Amino acid sequence: MSSIDWIVLFGTLGLIAAYGIYKTRGKKNLDSYLRGKNSMNWWTIGLSIMATQASAITFLSTPGQAYESGMGFIQFYFGLPIAMIIISVFFIPIYYKLKVYTAYEYLENRFDLKTRTLAALLFIVQRGLGAGITIYAPAIILSTLLGWNLTWTVVLIGAVVILYTVSGGTEAVSITQKQQMAVMMGGMILAGIIVVNLIPVSFTESLHIAGKMEKLNLVNLEFDPSDRYNVWSGVTAAVFLFLSYFGADQSQVQRYLSGQTLTQSRMGLIMNGFLKIPMQFIILFIGVMVFVFYQFYEPPVVFNLVQTEKLENSAFAGDYAILKDRYSENFEASKAEYLNLLEAVKADDEEGQSEIQSSLQTLKSEQNDIRDEVKALIVKNDPVAETRDTDYVFMRFVMDNLPTGIIGLLFAVIFSAAMSSSASELNSLGSTTTIDLYKRSINQNGTDQQYLLSSKLFTAFWGGGAILFALYASLFENLIQAVNLLGSLFYGTILGIFLVGFWMKWIKGRAVFIAALLSEALILLVHFKNGEGVLGFHWEIGFLWYNAIGCLSVMLFASLIQLVKK
Repeated sequence: MSSIDWIVLFGTLGLIAAYGIYKTRGKKNLDSYLRGKNSMNWWTIGLSIMATQASAITFLSTPGQAYESGMGFIQFYFGLPIAMIIISVFFIPIYYKLKVYTAYEYLENRFDLKTRTLAALLFIVQRGLGAGITIYAPAIILSTLLGWNLTWTVVLIGAVVILYTVSGGTEAVSITQKQQMAVMMGGMILAGIIVVNLIPVSFTESLHIAGKMEKLNLVNLEFDPSDRYNVWSGVTAAVFLFLSYFGADQSQVQRYLSGQTLTQSRMGLIMNGFLKIPMQFIILFIGVMVFVFYQFYEPPVVFNLVQTEKLENSAFAGDYAILKDRYSENFEASKAEYLNLLEAVKADDEEGQSEIQSSLQTLKSEQNDIRDEVKALIVKNDPVAETRDTDYVFMRFVMDNLPTGIIGLLFAVIFSAAMSSSASELNSLGSTTTIDLYKRSINQNGTDQQYLLSSKLFTAFWGGGAILFALYASLFENLIQAVNLLGSLFYGTILGIFLVGFWMKWIKGRAVFIAALLSEALILLVHFKNGEGVLGFHWEIGFLWYNAIGCLSVMLFASLIQLVKK
């Protein structure tokens, strides 16, 4: 990057962190630290909720997923407005009535201490691991693209987040997230405008190409439990995930508990429900336009250029050169076919379009075969090398094709996203550890200042833990899927406990506690035996369904156990 890019990157990040520290300076008590003095209006809450969910993984992985698989991922969010309405009606009023610091305080009020502690521990395990992935995911991509040391990249992201989160608490997190959302969406929209203008055909022709290559297929009505993203999983299984994430995950609950009034919190949540889908649509559409761009300008064989540079300096350099030449020939043939396709579209030649599409699919298959051969060479040269490159697609495009200054801004987008989501996670981990474990079960007679200090120390502790986890983590198939998978392993059980509490008043604490343990064991069994089965039973289930299975099994087991006890 140029000097201007570095100035834009570090200037943006430094100003946001400094602004958060400045605006929240001064003496605090526990209430203002954890609930931000209940000073947040609805649009600050809405932006904070969106920024918490929109991690760096969103901006790294989502465009790459659209580049590879099209826009079908948008179906994952179809159930979000439904979940926001349910939470606004049933969850938020209870939290406000009880004046809780954390969602899990309600569970002791409704059931008992052990159920509250279990839910808090499930959250801490899931969110603690998630915080590590949230830091690690952008760090490994950015360290590769910028040539930085991975360890120091992880430490840099983690340290900046810890600094202003520990300093300002919930208010600092919410305030900085407004600026971070402005940077994130402003930068992405600007990148989208630039990529559309860089494509050497008209916007309409770009849409024709994307459509003919099945990149614009938004809706899949086929019911398939093993399919991660279709309409049915989006409006059923994903609703359970969103109910748990936004209704029972402290990283989100803490965002709207800081609202001025119940109405302000509800409005912020509803804002998120109806703006999140357009936001994801924009990010996915940018990924599709990057795909169209690379049909006219030759893309890298593998988007992680560090790995291909190692090949060029290895004993496999000759083999790689041959494959690269084949790749270039394939690209030129594909480019010519795309131009032919546009001519067939103009002539309204349906038969010609069909033939060209078939030819393009054949060429695309050959291209993928060449990429697989190159990846095989990469592994031969370095057995521990990472060959999955989907998450590198967007930022590789940015570095190779965007003008000076904009590159720095797009890197600021990624760092801002990493900071915003990590800050919420660490803030909620510190709050939950202090309120649900330390204050409730370890030191019940401490002063307000002691609890304030412990909340800051626990926030810093979890920040250090996230950094350590990030240093020893490894890439998943796709980063955004990794985060959703990790949540799905725990969210269903947590949500089930809350729904039993809200809607099944006849069930007591012991029954729901045992049911939660059984449910979590069931989910782990389903996951680790997925595709294999046990005792002659076989199944293949998309991980989004874990949320529904976990939630419903808690409700079922709790009902049966309570009936047996009677």
